[in-house]
Amino acid sequence: MISRTARCHVNRRAEIQSTVPFLVLVFVVALPLQVGAQVFTFTREQMIKYTAKNPFDRFADGRPKIPEALLEKAKGLSSEEVFAVLPGAKFPNQYEGNWQLLHPGRKLVGRAVTAQFMPYRPDVAEVSEAEAKARGLGQNPNQRVIDMLQPDDVIVVDLFGKIENGTFIGDNLATAIYAATKTGFVFDGAVRDLEGIFPIQMAGYFRGVHPSAIGNVMLTGVNIPVRIGNATVMPGDLVFGDREGVYFVPPHLLEEIMNKAEETHIHDEWTKNKFLTGKYKSSEIYPSPSDPALKKEYDEYLKKKLRK
Repeated sequence: MISRTARCHVNRRAEIQSTVPFLVLVFVVALPLQVGAQVFTFTREQMIKYTAKNPFDRFADGRPKIPEALLEKAKGLSSEEVFAVLPGAKFPNQYEGNWQLLHPGRKLVGRAVTAQFMPYRPDVAEVSEAEAKARGLGQNPNQRVIDMLQPDDVIVVDLFGKIENGTFIGDNLATAIYAATKTGFVFDGAVRDLEGIFPIQMAGYFRGVHPSAIGNVMLTGVNIPVRIGNATVMPGDLVFGDREGVYFVPPHLLEEIMNKAEETHIHDEWTKNKFLTGKYKSSEIYPSPSDPALKKEYDEYLKKKLRK
């Protein structure tokens, strides 16, 4: 017969053994929250929840990972082709214009990494900066975001349109962005050292230029939803920029845009070739041929091109 004391020891040991896995689980679940504690950021679970329609793979943090082949194909798109799908899909707030462009002829295509800044408030900033220092992160908040970038990322920064002291980069940090991503940037704020940035062959969208350094702001969010002008941007969105402005495309709509764009390319090719013959008025050909024989010719042309 087991004594009462022995039974107590056995029960206590069983209780400890059953508790250990629970404690380990709590630690593992809590760890990602601690890692991103210096600013607001999605956990992996939140990232997946808020981008649930993403059809592609994901990065380790849950951010959607549009395949490189699709990124390359997206470089052939135009703003009109992107616009042809988004409003109809009930995404009317994905475009922002009125930019200064670093290189107007260079398109910007990549996966969004988002950052949010707010006007400086010491009681908030002191906490976040202390936590960043404790984790051994860089002294400057803008560099912490830049240090996260990977190939084909596009850094998208909400600096609430700030110009003086809203300069996210100068020429050195612009070089760091280009070296990491080979794409470019979107700043709802400013840049400095534009003469030094200009020779870098990347796309850039910004609101203005000022000689001051970034200041009187604080980093409050990384890879969360951010507002860029009239657009809402999610981490992992396709960033598409051309001479007109910038689109932020939800990944799940990319395939539809690509398919429709192919038809648009064929339509425009056929239409322009007909106009160049000098035989037709614009209303006879565009947007669709009014003559049944021409309509049949176009339909056959479209089918033939789509089969290739």
